[in-house]
Amino acid sequence: MRPSTEQFGNYTAPSPPWQGWGAARSRGVLRRWGLKQNAKPGMVPPPPGEESQIVILPPGWQSYLSPQGRRYYVNTTTNETTWERPSSSPGIPASPGPHRSSLPPTVNGYHVAGTPAHPPETAHMSVRKSTGDSQNLGSSSPGKKQSKENTITINCVTFPHPDTMPEQQLLKPTEWSYCDYFWADKKDPQGNGTVAGFELLLQKQLKGKQMQKEMSEFIRERIKIEEEYAKNLAKLSQNSLAAQEEGSLGEAWAQVKKSLADEAEVHLKFSAKLHSEVEKPLMNFRENFKKDMKKCDHHIADLRKQLASRYAAVEKARKALTERQRDLEMKTQQLEIKLSNKTEEDIKKARRKSTQAGDDLMRCVDLYNQAQSKWFEEMVTTTLELERLEVERVEMIRQHLCQYTQLRHETDMFNQSTVEPVDQLLRKVDPAKDRELWVREHKTGNIRPVDMEI
Repeated sequence: MRPSTEQFGNYTAPSPPWQGWGAARSRGVLRRWGLKQNAKPGMVPPPPGEESQIVILPPGWQSYLSPQGRRYYVNTTTNETTWERPSSSPGIPASPGPHRSSLPPTVNGYHVAGTPAHPPETAHMSVRKSTGDSQNLGSSSPGKKQSKENTITINCVTFPHPDTMPEQQLLKPTEWSYCDYFWADKKDPQGNGTVAGFELLLQKQLKGKQMQKEMSEFIRERIKIEEEYAKNLAKLSQNSLAAQEEGSLGEAWAQVKKSLADEAEVHLKFSAKLHSEVEKPLMNFRENFKKDMKKCDHHIADLRKQLASRYAAVEKARKALTERQRDLEMKTQQLEIKLSNKTEEDIKKARRKSTQAGDDLMRCVDLYNQAQSKWFEEMVTTTLELERLEVERVEMIRQHLCQYTQLRHETDMFNQSTVEPVDQLLRKVDPAKDRELWVREHKTGNIRPVDMEI
């Protein structure tokens, strides 16, 4: 689905993709300019109390509403403006007064479809600057105060002003979710600069990746120990020491050496299972985790760079608009002092440049809002993905450590099974029986010697 558009004079501004947040931001931009979305000059409802009345104006006059809701009137032929409704009676001119002007009013030098947006009194508007100070983009009426800013900008990111905006609802109010608590930047421990909130999340994930690597190395060392232990057990089981022992004790001793060979086999199998079922999955997960972190890091970093670039463009356009407004005011003052064709031509040229500067600023602000909306959307998506990856990482390590302990229990059981025959044979060792059996096999006679007689 293509994004909707907002028609603003001769300029069509696409709405940001994050409709719930970016579109509201675009509406805020239009409000700061004193304009309404989809508003057309002249298409305004009658003020309260005039709904049932038909306003009849002299030829060439049109009625408009100022951003404050006050009705004013514009002569499209002479470009005159007045707060008082012109008389429809022939021969009675519009009421003269200080509110009339021979020049078409502008909103910060910006004309909508060639018609005035509001009379000179409402030309004062302010736009937020990165320092928190507001800057006038048009001439302000004496005694008119600037409205308090609703936003502040920190490191090219726009936030609601805490003194004027209500507390924002958390995206996941029932959880301590990453997507709610890492939007602002934080001073680094040395106090030399700032660290983005996402960078803190990334550092935590990278520490988790390093811990997983160290766990894998621990399992690898355990495997080496098991393999070396099994090798030594097998070698010891082939030792010929005390091989001459006979009887039931000799059988038990032979079983002791056989149990060493069996135990060696058990430990070899244990080391092989540790490699295939614990170490290898940990390493594979770590590699995939590393790729995901790198992709997230580059993606969010690029979006943040785009946001900074868009903000710089907004500031440049705002500065250009200020210069054009200053030039337009200077030309206007010259016209008031001395009317001449050259001065009128200069002021028309200055007005065109001011209008173009207003166009440029609106486009830059819209592009900035789109970039910030995209960054906002990707931050939410990516931080939730980081949460999922961390939960997956912790759960994966827990499962494989459980597998390690299970294998260890099984190994102990197998080792116990190799020792049990030895225990059984040791319990059967009977020196008297062994002596009987040996005597029966090796006896040479049972006649005892006696004394010799004379």
